[in-house]
Amino acid sequence: MPQQTLSPPLTSPDLLNATLADQGFAVLGAASVCALAGVQMQALQALEPSWHDLPPDQYLKDGGRYRRRRHASFELTGPLAHAVPHRAHWQPLSYNALHGGMQRWFEPMTSDVVRQEAWQKLLCWLAKVASALQGEQTWYTEAHQFRIDTTDGIGRPTPEGAHRDGVNWVAVFLVGRHGIKGGETRVFDIDSPRGQRFTLSEPWSLLLLDDSRVIHETTPIQPEQDGGWRDTLVITLRSGGFLDDPTLKA
Repeated sequence: MPQQTLSPPLTSPDLLNATLADQGFAVLGAASVCALAGVQMQALQALEPSWHDLPPDQYLKDGGRYRRRRHASFELTGPLAHAVPHRAHWQPLSYNALHGGMQRWFEPMTSDVVRQEAWQKLLCWLAKVASALQGEQTWYTEAHQFRIDTTDGIGRPTPEGAHRDGVNWVAVFLVGRHGIKGGETRVFDIDSPRGQRFTLSEPWSLLLLDDSRVIHETTPIQPEQDGGWRDTLVITLRSGGFLDDPTLKA
């Protein structure tokens, strides 16, 4: 029997900013993402083959083999997206109790991806949304390509549990899912019991989060077919600078 899933609470494109201001998160369907970012669906789909070439995550403390990823960093100012030299991904233990406190040098995203016009437009659109709500500024942005698979029988999209990322905004794009069940997204208010749960299933649909107001997690995935996987693109935007290991600063 097919697993019952809850459909995401989709936001109308014209209500995106108002919804973010009201509840701290919003979900957009793929057509809305394309319309607001000014990209064609075919251009986004052209990025998808790169998810088949992600190296294993070498930093999983639970000993799992279920996560593959690449990472890149950018500075976004107005309509410009500037890639910065490859750098470690770092979070304090207060935000990531499992993997915080260590420098994680993931393999970089490939130039074939980050040079695509669709990629640049996606980044600049997210910066525009963030600036509309918090003022025009440079956004220090990290991008993560993830594949969670069922190599170990179960895959954990968020092994750290419900969490914040220590940034201003978090964008989670569902790139695709194949041969799996589970992977339910859950979003909770930081200071109240209010929350919602739903399953992202449409390729290039988006969950956009105000990281100062909500915490989020995704439940584990299990195989329905051999070789099942869930692909996402996570983009974070932070004001004032990148989240770096303070012990490395002078």
